Amino acid sequence: MPEEENRKIKIVATTACPTGIAHTYMAAEALENAAKKLGVEIKVETQGARGAENQLSEKDIEEADAVIVAAATKVDLSRFRGKPIVEVPLQEAIKNAEAVLQRAIELAKEERAHKKETAQKVPKKSEEPRESSSKDIIPVSSVSGAYRHLLTGVSFMIPFVVAGGVLIALSFVFGIHAFEEEGTLAWALMKIGGGAAFKLFVPVLAGYIAYSIADKPGLAPGMIGGFLAVDMGAGFLGGIVAGYIAGYLVDYLKKVKVPEYLSGLYVIFVIPVVSVLVVGLLMVYVIGNPIASVTTALRDWLSGMGDMEAAALGFILGAMMAFDMGGPVNKAAYTFAVGLLSENIFTPMAAVMAAGMTPPLGLALATTLKKELFTEDEIEAGKAAWILGISFITEGAIPFAAADPFRVIPSIMAGSAITGALSMALGLELRAPHGGIFAIIMPNVVNNPLAYLGVIAIGTVVTALVVIAVKKYTRGEATSS
Repeated sequence: MPEEENRKIKIVATTACPTGIAHTYMAAEALENAAKKLGVEIKVETQGARGAENQLSEKDIEEADAVIVAAATKVDLSRFRGKPIVEVPLQEAIKNAEAVLQRAIELAKEERAHKKETAQKVPKKSEEPRESSSKDIIPVSSVSGAYRHLLTGVSFMIPFVVAGGVLIALSFVFGIHAFEEEGTLAWALMKIGGGAAFKLFVPVLAGYIAYSIADKPGLAPGMIGGFLAVDMGAGFLGGIVAGYIAGYLVDYLKKVKVPEYLSGLYVIFVIPVVSVLVVGLLMVYVIGNPIASVTTALRDWLSGMGDMEAAALGFILGAMMAFDMGGPVNKAAYTFAVGLLSENIFTPMAAVMAAGMTPPLGLALATTLKKELFTEDEIEAGKAAWILGISFITEGAIPFAAADPFRVIPSIMAGSAITGALSMALGLELRAPHGGIFAIIMPNVVNNPLAYLGVIAIGTVVTALVVIAVKKYTRGEATSS
């Protein structure tokens, strides 16, 4: 098959992250740029906040020599059956796109050699597509399975949290207690945001953790377990536990061998009934109340923290927000803060959002103050980082961190840690889970807007000064200011 052998290698890829805002598209762009450099054809499907874009058709997949999946959440691999797959975390695709693509190219060449060998051994006839095995799926320092399941749940939860949180925040525009008057617009906004969206986010989190583990059969027991967690006061911690129990239980039940004539009944009837019953009974009689006690203890501890304890927690949360700028560690801190909103604890949310805004803002300020320490590309990225920073899109710092990780990452962590510590020590509260500057200027959303803006400004300046100092002196450029 000379025509097949000489054909340009074609790769298809899909990228996905929990929020689907920045990392998804940055990974896609990095892979496309690397493909141009290496002379291979690539088509990348992005599974972002707007849904799947640049979707891969059946023809695209059929013609592909290899597949790249760069994701921090669950991606359905069944449509790629029979194709060699390279699975990587998003950060790997962003930072080392060429290496990831090289791995896919090697697999593509091996696949072509396999097809050539098969064609020589087998007489010409229609050949059944080869089933992919575990050897065809090559993971490259991927996010661990359990944590990926959590990130999948978080990705489906975020729209409920953001919509609900913003609607709750809008209800406070009419006054902090305006929603208590039935029939008013403030009451309706609180009913939609707090009474519906916020009550759903834990069941959705639990359901999609289970879905990530066990596919569609995990949804019902996961969501019902999550609903029971809310009902019993176990909160988001109970939802997470319920999701994992439901997912791994259903995954086990799916592997049980039953006679062929009973398989339909087993999948449609036995798995959902048994899984919902077991998860429900465990939540009601075994784990629901203990987790509710832990949640209550956590709430009481957070509510009664002294200034030093609060500052220490804020310091840790702030550093986590900057560490990987939208990656798994960042999402862990964000999920912790969001989960506490349903417990009416608002100080961690304020610390997390402020600390997530300062990395891009600080780097933008640094590129403005000391242009000579940055490349032309970084100066341009700095202009965009102003907008990304005020919008609470921490990923705006990634271009700087990717170019100079050992200087930039510690610098932005220092700024964010100080921001988080100040926010918590001052008892600043934020009732909206996203929105950046646009949430802060809404009445009654932040308990002290001027102090909150001041904390963000301090964190921005600290980040900029540390970045400038580190770049200046480690490069031997200690010139006068």
